Amino acid sequence: MKQLLLSLLLLLTPLCSMAQDDGKRVPDEDDILHQTLSASSPYYYTNLMLKYRNVGEVMSAEEYFYLYYGYLYQDAYRPFVENRALDEMLLIMSGIDIERPMVSQLEALIERGVEAMELDPFNPKVLNMLAFAYGALGDTGREEQYFNHLNGVLSTIESSGTGLKESSPWHILMFSHAYDLLASKGYQYGQSRIISRNVEYVPLTKKSEDRVKGFYFDYSRVYRNKPDEVIIKRDRTWQFNNLKPQEYK
Repeated sequence: MKQLLLSLLLLLTPLCSMAQDDGKRVPDEDDILHQTLSASSPYYYTNLMLKYRNVGEVMSAEEYFYLYYGYLYQDAYRPFVENRALDEMLLIMSGIDIERPMVSQLEALIERGVEAMELDPFNPKVLNMLAFAYGALGDTGREEQYFNHLNGVLSTIESSGTGLKESSPWHILMFSHAYDLLASKGYQYGQSRIISRNVEYVPLTKKSEDRVKGFYFDYSRVYRNKPDEVIIKRDRTWQFNNLKPQEYK
């Protein structure tokens, strides 16, 4: 079975790199709204989400695109709600011996993961930890499901732009998704900088091998849904203490 790299510092680098410059697609809000709200559309949101949650279903890149960006128009999209279940997952994960995890820990991780996905169904951290938990329990079907979802979400974000200039940013729905994408490529990053009303720049603490200094992200969808009383706090913590690459067969 596919190699599942549990640390997003290394995870999915070959898969993320599949998106080339000529395949970039800026999300068209009118098109996404029409496609996901029309019951006659192949990308009708209710059907896409059912497929996303069903074990054994294989989703196309186009379906992931409409599923991810169509979430903006769902009542469940609340980017500033505190996701306590995710915090609990990270706490559980910090105490797990990756080589010999306890069944009770894995079951607790899955239980919290289901809760966390109710608030953020496309969170790369959650998808990554669920793939690990199911794989460690021997449920290869669900392991592969969440592994594929993780690929699909990260590739969708990367397909939305080059990330290399303000005019071609990566479009995200949650602040943490931006940092998770960078972590998936093995990048260490610093404090983001506001460039315009919609775009922020996240500098790398060290230039990449191809001498990239940082990446641009479009946060407009997040800010569009910010309650007036909310003070923005950035989720910057990603790395796990003891996760290493694992081979599942």
